Amino acid sequence: MGDISSGMSSSIMQLYLRPVLDAFFHTEATVRHFALRGIVLTLSQGLIHPVQCVPYLIAMGTDPDPTMRNKADQQLVDIDKKYTGFIHMKAVAGMKMAYQVQQAIAGPEATVLRGFREDHTHSALCSRLFSMVRTNRTHRRAFLLSLLNQFDDSAKTEVNLLLFIADNLAYFPYQSQEEPLFIMHHVDITLSVSGSNLLQSFKESLHKNPALKKKKRINSPQIKKPCYDADGRDNTRSNTNAGGDGGDDDDGDEEDAAPRETPQPPESDSESDSDLEDVDAVMERLPDNPGPLVEFSSASQGVLLLLVLKQHLKTLYGFSDSKIQKYSPADPAKVYEKAVNRKSNVHFNPRQTVDFLEAGLVSSDLSGQVKRNIVRQFLDFKLLMEQLDRDEEDEEVNTGARNQAISALLGSPTSRKPHQPNLMETEDQDTADERPFKGRPKTAGSAAGSRAEVLDVVALCCPGNRERPQIARVLKRTSGGYTVHWMSGSYGGPWAESRLRDGGRLVPREGAVQEADVIYRRIALTSGRKLKSRVAQTLRALYAAKDGKE
Repeated sequence: MGDISSGMSSSIMQLYLRPVLDAFFHTEATVRHFALRGIVLTLSQGLIHPVQCVPYLIAMGTDPDPTMRNKADQQLVDIDKKYTGFIHMKAVAGMKMAYQVQQAIAGPEATVLRGFREDHTHSALCSRLFSMVRTNRTHRRAFLLSLLNQFDDSAKTEVNLLLFIADNLAYFPYQSQEEPLFIMHHVDITLSVSGSNLLQSFKESLHKNPALKKKKRINSPQIKKPCYDADGRDNTRSNTNAGGDGGDDDDGDEEDAAPRETPQPPESDSESDSDLEDVDAVMERLPDNPGPLVEFSSASQGVLLLLVLKQHLKTLYGFSDSKIQKYSPADPAKVYEKAVNRKSNVHFNPRQTVDFLEAGLVSSDLSGQVKRNIVRQFLDFKLLMEQLDRDEEDEEVNTGARNQAISALLGSPTSRKPHQPNLMETEDQDTADERPFKGRPKTAGSAAGSRAEVLDVVALCCPGNRERPQIARVLKRTSGGYTVHWMSGSYGGPWAESRLRDGGRLVPREGAVQEADVIYRRIALTSGRKLKSRVAQTLRALYAAKDGKE
C-alpha cells in the first residue's frame, strides 16, 4: 500500500494473527510452513507482542520437518534472551498445543499418540523446551509440577494427552540427579492422593454385600423387637399383643442387653472390607450400569502411567529405593548436583495404557472377561494403595512389598487381545498365583501351606482365650503345633515378651498351641515393636470372623 508510517501493517497482522496461528494445526505441511514463515517475519519486525506466539512456537518445535523445528526453536531462543520468563509462563500451554499438532499430523484415524521421536535415542518431542526451562531451578520445578498435576484425578485430563505428557517426562534430557528424583518424589504424593480418591469412588459404586444384608435381616428382629413392643405397635411378622406390665419388664431386660450388641457394626465393616479381596466377590457386587467400571478404568490410566514413569526413571538412572525415599525437595541444591548416568536400551513402555486406547474401552460394551480384568486391576490397585499408605516407621520394611504390589499391578492389563495369549489368565491363576496373599489372611505373612519357623512372630486364636489379639513368638516346632513365648501388647501399642511371677522371680510365659490355632504367620513388627496398620486391620477382621462363627 506504500503506507509505512501509519502502522497499517501492524494493524493488519494483529487482525489476522489468530487465523494464522490456527494454521499451525493444519494437516498439510505446506500450510504449517507458510504460517510459521508469516509469524517469523512478524516477530522480526516487532509488529505483535511475542508472548501470544510462544505456545504455538513450542508446538511447532515438535513438527516432523527438521527445518520448521529449527526455525521455531530459534524464535523461542531469541524470545527467551529478550524476555526472561516468557517461555516458562507458556510452557504447559505449549505442550498441550504440541499434542494438538500431533493430532492434526496423525489424522483422525490415529488412536494412540506418543510424545517421543523414534530415533536412535528416543528423544522427547518437547526436549528443546525442557532444555530452556531447566536452567532455572524454580522455573524447572514449577514446570514439572504443572505437568504432574495433569495426572490428578480432579484435572479430568484425557488419557491420550496424559500418555503424551508421560512420554515427554520419561525422555526429557535430564542432566542432574535432582531432576528425576524431584519427579519420582511428587509421583508418590500424587499416587497417594489420587489413588485413594479413585478407590473410594469405585467402592461407593458397588452394591452392598448380599451376605451382610442377609445377616442384618436375621439379627434385626432380636434387636428391634423391644422397640416395637415398647411402642405398642404390631409391626412384626408374628407379634399380636403389645403393652402390659410383663412386656415392659421384658423390654427393660432386653434394653439392658442391647449395649452388648454395639460391637456388631465394626464387625460388619471389617467383613465388608475383607470381602473386597476376592475377584468373584467383587464381581457379584458390580453395578448393572457399566459406567463406574469404565470411569475407573479410564481414571486409573493416569495412576498407571505415573507408576510406569517412576519405574522407568528408576531403572534408566539406576536409583535405589533408599535414595528415592531419602530425597527431599527442601534439601540444598548442591546435594543432588551430580550428573546422571543413563543406561542404554531402557525404553518407556506403558503397555496397559496403550492397550486401553487401542481397545476403545470407553465406547465399547463391556464383556464378562473385560469386567473381570478391570476387577483384577482394582484389587491390585487396592493392594498397592495399602502398601503406599504406611506409617513413616514402616517405610524401611515396606519397600519389598511395595515393589511386589507395583509389579502385580503393572502385570495385569485392563484389556485382553486375541493376539496376546501370554496376558490371558485363568481362574486358577488368579486365585493361586496372581495374589497369593490376598483373600488368605491365615498365610498373609508366608507362602501358602508353609509352617512357622523358630523365632517367627505369629497371631493365634486359641479356644477359650478371649484375649485380642493373641501374639506369640515361636520357640520350638512340635509334631502338631508349636511351643510359644506369649507376648503382651495391643493393636496400636508396642509388644513385648510376657512374663509371669513364680514365687519371687519372673519367668517367661510359655505354652503349647496347635497348628490350627495359627491364623497369621511371620508378623514383622515395626522398629517401635508395633503391628503394622495393615496387619492390625487384617487381625481385627480375622478375630471378628472367628467370634461371629462362635
